[in-house]
Amino acid sequence: MAVQYTIRDNVAVITLDNPPVNGLGHSTRAGIVEGIERARDDAGVAAIVMIGAGKAFSGGADITEFNTPKATQEPTLATVIKAVEGSGKPVVAAIHAIAMGGGLELALGAHYRVAAPGAQIALPEVKLGLLPGAGGTQRLPRAVGLETALEMIVSGTPVKSEKLAHTALFDKMAEGDLLDAAVRFAARVASHNGPHPKVRDREIDHADADGFIRSAREHIARTAKHFPAPHKCIDAIERGVKEGFERGLAFERECFLALVQTPESRALRHAFFAERAAGKIADVPSNTPTRNIQRVGVIGAGTMGGGIAMNFLNAGLPVVLLETKQDALDRGLANIRRHYEAQANKGKLSHEQVDARMRLITPTLAYGDLAQADLIVEAVFEELDVKAQVFRQLDDIAKPGAILATNTSTLDVDAIAAFTKRQGDVIGMHFFSPAHVMKLLEVVRGAKTEKDVLATVMQLAKKIRKTAVVAGVCDGFIGNRMIEQYVRQALFMLEEGALPAQIDRAIEQFGFAMGPFRMSDLAGNDIGWAIRKRRYRDEPQMRYSGIADRLCEAGRFGQKTGAGWYDYRDGSRDATPSRAVDDMIVAYSKERGIERRSIGDDEIVERLVYALVNEGAKILDEGIASKASDIDMVYLTGYGFPLWRGGPMFHADAVGLPNVERAVRHYAGQANGDAWQPAARLTRLAASNGRFNA
Repeated sequence: MAVQYTIRDNVAVITLDNPPVNGLGHSTRAGIVEGIERARDDAGVAAIVMIGAGKAFSGGADITEFNTPKATQEPTLATVIKAVEGSGKPVVAAIHAIAMGGGLELALGAHYRVAAPGAQIALPEVKLGLLPGAGGTQRLPRAVGLETALEMIVSGTPVKSEKLAHTALFDKMAEGDLLDAAVRFAARVASHNGPHPKVRDREIDHADADGFIRSAREHIARTAKHFPAPHKCIDAIERGVKEGFERGLAFERECFLALVQTPESRALRHAFFAERAAGKIADVPSNTPTRNIQRVGVIGAGTMGGGIAMNFLNAGLPVVLLETKQDALDRGLANIRRHYEAQANKGKLSHEQVDARMRLITPTLAYGDLAQADLIVEAVFEELDVKAQVFRQLDDIAKPGAILATNTSTLDVDAIAAFTKRQGDVIGMHFFSPAHVMKLLEVVRGAKTEKDVLATVMQLAKKIRKTAVVAGVCDGFIGNRMIEQYVRQALFMLEEGALPAQIDRAIEQFGFAMGPFRMSDLAGNDIGWAIRKRRYRDEPQMRYSGIADRLCEAGRFGQKTGAGWYDYRDGSRDATPSRAVDDMIVAYSKERGIERRSIGDDEIVERLVYALVNEGAKILDEGIASKASDIDMVYLTGYGFPLWRGGPMFHADAVGLPNVERAVRHYAGQANGDAWQPAARLTRLAASNGRFNA
């Protein structure tokens, strides 16, 4: 049963019991209405308490019912709230842990609310490109005030219950057992004469509502120009302020139905489900036993190693940090402390927390100090010979059952595993720079990686707040294998007629956080140079433009040298177009006998994005990624692909795969067309008007 009905001291208790967060699926909604009616008809019941079992009051809609008939089957949430609000006997919502989305809207429909400290209160629908659809935009301003409500609704950010204790949202903050407190409160209010209060009847009182709403609109116009939902949230709130509850409620519903159909909402909902699907691995059941990770080793205290270490420190896990030289170790420790102190200066950490995290680090120059680590992550130089030395030593000193992880971004994880006698314990954990900031973690499953190792790393990723995506073994895995084709196209377009600033501007207007040349300058152009040198040796048939090599030969490695594709003056990170680089590009084209032409922004965007899509389709065919949504998550969380477009594979679905395939074949017939071999999956799906994300 999704809802339990009991009676305590003449108070009916309706318990939402739909784990894990008491989602308001159809059976739960029907159970609430049935409980309200049962209490109404029982002369011995004086009041009603709604409470959630387990971990939450309610997290809102039941995501398992999304896009199914049950999602809109009566009783809808609006019908449930109407039944609660219209009860002749007082209804008290007892809130603990989580009251979000429809769960908060349900609570706002009750006559009274009692809350436990620390409960997370939110209307997060905007994060799915929607607005609250069951009265949230109308009731919350009447409960917490216009300014607080608008901020909560437009941002979707949770607020702890005690921060709202001074508002009319809560009638009582409970101490001790929540149900006991709610039942006592319900019994007391049941003795009151007259109708019980309804949030909808309250006035929205603000000294300058028009001015505040106008200011909010201006802010949203600057910060959320690609997302229609925040604007509609403000529209709905304003309608309620100016025209009253009923008209505001009707307008809210209109806005909800319109937003559901927008491409932005479809993309955001796709990303929501894709993130959850990424953790599901077909042959690794959710009940697979996992290994206990209590102590972590990190090899390398440079930028990447230090960032990786901070992920575990932030989660409260002790870290043994290994370097080969004392000065490198000292620099690494100083950088970690500098980062934490900067966080403290911004008020994000206390100085006590800084000291506590630094105490979790055991610095060392000796491999033997890693002997008791449950997980060891190497972050050494990206050369197979260097990795070989590390893993041979780990094979000798790591305890049985320790997981040995490589942070390689392109190298063969199976080859690395073969340097040990415990290949089942080896896995790739590809963090993205800066490792303590970037959300993505590519988990590379080797041919012999044990299932419990994979399950453990996926579970650990949640603990360190990463979005983990499983990839198979190939050069570059998912993200870097695809980005290589993207960068190749960018370089080809330089020799054909474009310049770095135009290419970056075009793809940034499409929505990327950073264009390919600014990205390369940030990462370091020497990194791509090293990969190309390896390609020239191992895959001589793969052609690259020589422009990037010429840039590196001139020592222009990017921001770290003050010069790359752009100039960086006086240590600034601001990219200034470089006349010297532009002249070098034009000269290169002339040397190669290439007649430069005008390249439009539309062509730039198509060639960059469809290069990703075509390679992604090949990755799916080869089983390197198990599903298209995994590729989308890699690009949304690791490469700055615009969130409102849903990822490269989702975007291709939206454009229409026949159109994408037609463009790929068109570019295959032009200069540098050897880079455009249409993927078999793209051709097959285009022929049937199919989708990658079916």
